[in-house]
Amino acid sequence: MKIVQAFTFEAAHRLPRVPQTHRCHRIHGHSYRIELELEGDVDPASGLVVDFFDVEHVFAPLLETLDHQILNEVEGLENPTAENIAVWVWRRAAPALPLLSKVVLHETDMCRVEYDGR
Repeated sequence: MKIVQAFTFEAAHRLPRVPQTHRCHRIHGHSYRIELELEGDVDPASGLVVDFFDVEHVFAPLLETLDHQILNEVEGLENPTAENIAVWVWRRAAPALPLLSKVVLHETDMCRVEYDGR
């Protein structure tokens, strides 16, 4: 069984390692959507894989760190590409969510990255 808990946050960033002529070199913002996918067996007693409230509890401090921030100023996100943000979230959420199977980060309605810990 797979379950998915989604969250949204607003943040600004710039990509310091792209050419200066690249539009993402300048500071700009996104309305991000992030999904944490967990995979495992349904517990026969609870009927759940993981309680969504537990996922929310684990992600809350990460969300607070990201929301309405300049991501370049967040420790570990000095080069805040969508790929690096997904890895950053994985590394912080996975220890408390052992059934985490994927982090999906939507930077726009048209662009997303998926990271499965590999």
